[in-house]
Amino acid sequence: MVTCSPDVASSTNLGGWINKTGVWSVQDRRDWFADDRERVLKWSEVSNGQHIELGIAEVNLVGLLGELGATWSRWGERLIPIATLYDPFVSRALEPWSYGIYSGGQSILVGTPSGVTLAPEGGAHQSITTPSIGLEQPGCVAWEPAFGQDLEWCFLHAMSQVGVPSGTSAYFRLSTRPIDPALARLPEEPTLLERRRRQAIAGGYRVTSHDLASEQVTLVGVGAMMPEVLAAAELLESEGVTAGVVCLTSPDLVFRSWQQRSSRAPGAGGGIVEDLFPSSHPAPLVTVLDGHPHTLSFLAGVRGDRTRCLGVTEFGQSSGLEDAYALHGIDTGSIADAALTLLGR
Repeated sequence: MVTCSPDVASSTNLGGWINKTGVWSVQDRRDWFADDRERVLKWSEVSNGQHIELGIAEVNLVGLLGELGATWSRWGERLIPIATLYDPFVSRALEPWSYGIYSGGQSILVGTPSGVTLAPEGGAHQSITTPSIGLEQPGCVAWEPAFGQDLEWCFLHAMSQVGVPSGTSAYFRLSTRPIDPALARLPEEPTLLERRRRQAIAGGYRVTSHDLASEQVTLVGVGAMMPEVLAAAELLESEGVTAGVVCLTSPDLVFRSWQQRSSRAPGAGGGIVEDLFPSSHPAPLVTVLDGHPHTLSFLAGVRGDRTRCLGVTEFGQSSGLEDAYALHGIDTGSIADAALTLLGR
């Protein structure tokens, strides 16, 4: 495994990895700060380092990513290259990143932090269109897991697909927002836990477990928005409304599942999309993500449900997190209001 970043290694949380593996250099270089026992990041440049640091150069970053990702086919040496950058700069590097994938490079690109969840840093660092970019990029699977366990499962799965024949690249849109892992309601029974893992790497799972026949509205959340989605479900319950909650780890894979279900090809089926949105139990949908709302608009066609898509369509501003969510209508109150509106209340 090799990591690279354009001047944001510490702010994208690669510090622990760099401390363990070192920074790659043609030859070992003297560490002038080796005697500083209080430093957190140990920037040791050695010939066997596994991190490559670039300057502020996202285009060079993805060019390197494409080359590292092609070593399995060119030299018979499998590498798993992982690049981290601020998510809004994915669009800056889009053309060479896409060309690297087209040319056979298999790699993992991590965009973090992302969205207006990065509220204090202002609109220039808040991504809006990147969820759509990931979903539409050929040769790549886009992921946006919310919880730590989901990230581990999905990332390990994505790594297994890199540097192998018929493999694929991956794009992870992540956030630095701390999220309580208890909100994921992980099953304790081993069989059910394995089922959850399989659903997570297939694209999503249901957090709630009530009888689907009683479900009046379904809330669909992605990534950093899951705390607000779950809070909205509790608020609706207090108003006598039974709301199901679906957590998508990959809208990309759910879209593919829907497309497959509509195919006439032999063996085509619904897969994960049918597990999440069974045709026997239709319900109005409220979709929520920290990105452009049209990314999840395809879900309206899964069962023909009435749907309200919430997301970000305007430039962000520098603010607190709650104010940012309220400004863009993706806070808990806005989610509950959208659900009640769909229900005619």
